[in-house]
Amino acid sequence: MKRIRLLRDIQLGIKNLLLHKLRSFLTMLGVVFGVGSVIAMLAVGEGASKEALEQIRRLGSHNIIITGMKPAAEAGATNSNVRMSMYGLLYEDEGRIAEGIPSVQRTVPVKVVRQPGRIGKRVLDLRVVGTTPAWFDLVKRPLVAGRVLTEEDQRDQSNVVVLTEHGARRLLATEATIGMFLRIGGEYFEVVGIVYSDTGGNSASMQTPDQETDAYIPLKVAKARFGDVLSQNKDGARIRELVELHQIIVEVKDLDQVEGTASAIESMLARFHKRKDYSLSVPLALLRQAEATKRTFNIVLGSIAGISLLVGGIGIMNIMLANVTERTREIGIRRAIGAKRRQIVMQFLIETVVLSMTGGLLGIGVGVLIPELISRFAGMPTVVSVFSLVLSVGISMSVGLVFGIYPALRAARLDPIEALRHE
Repeated sequence: MKRIRLLRDIQLGIKNLLLHKLRSFLTMLGVVFGVGSVIAMLAVGEGASKEALEQIRRLGSHNIIITGMKPAAEAGATNSNVRMSMYGLLYEDEGRIAEGIPSVQRTVPVKVVRQPGRIGKRVLDLRVVGTTPAWFDLVKRPLVAGRVLTEEDQRDQSNVVVLTEHGARRLLATEATIGMFLRIGGEYFEVVGIVYSDTGGNSASMQTPDQETDAYIPLKVAKARFGDVLSQNKDGARIRELVELHQIIVEVKDLDQVEGTASAIESMLARFHKRKDYSLSVPLALLRQAEATKRTFNIVLGSIAGISLLVGGIGIMNIMLANVTERTREIGIRRAIGAKRRQIVMQFLIETVVLSMTGGLLGIGVGVLIPELISRFAGMPTVVSVFSLVLSVGISMSVGLVFGIYPALRAARLDPIEALRHE
């Protein structure tokens, strides 16, 4: 019996709303755009942070990246005052870290030089990375073809190179890939493998180990062929820089020990480096910070969009108060023939819920469409989550109930006799 009565009340509520189609539609628009803006803003916020979070995760939560850098005081000096610039990490630093800190699983030394790569008439400026086979374990990238560096390559100082897919496409084009000989500087290297490199757009700020134009060769080969001293002419002066290692990647045994190990490495390097010619990047700490920023960002965006829903709720309350005034006589008749106050309250609440629910469903469509348009025309990544859909619909229903209670109670409190006299 109660179910039949509820169904009848819903039908009556829909019928009353359809009597004023334009007014009902305009009232719903506030909820439609409110729900749509909540979903769209959360999608933009989620997409904006997703790429950065994925970039940090690719660095490895167990890893610590130590990068050599020119001290600030020396970087600002004039070229005429600097005959030989010596800075950065030392070969001994890697040994000290590997042997002196028990929580370290393994270390990967990295030496970087810029050299032109040539195959036939094709030339590409390469970032030549001298490293060990462990690089490919810590910097995990899919293997496209061939193989990666091996311990035998390192031991025998073989002239072999592993290219990134981007570099291979630029240099090799339609040529056969594996087995080709690539001239790097004045030396020829056999291409033995190609790896995929997806560095995203924030490599510089987050000290990403790999780049699009990398060419990986054994560390001993890099040291023997290119040495530790870089000479170049700049602004009419000859600059010479002595850098042994440009980077050391440290893998920590236990995730809980990462930040403690980073502090130990910082203290150790400070003892052996008189100047601050290195920097530490801890992906785990960056990840935690980015996730906290993401939560704050979503809360702020959601709150801003929630104001639209608030405005929509006020619109619903306004129109329902107008309905109460217009239907005063109808309410009086219903009360006179035996309708209870709770039935009057239920009737008006049903109408507000129908308005907010319909607006919420239409708002979902708008909220899904807007991020799609943003991704397509602006090129920004967006992610529409199930959470944002459920949250928006829940908020729209809550808005309908909260802002519909007062008009419903006001209608139920009307005196039947006064209501019947109302013109």
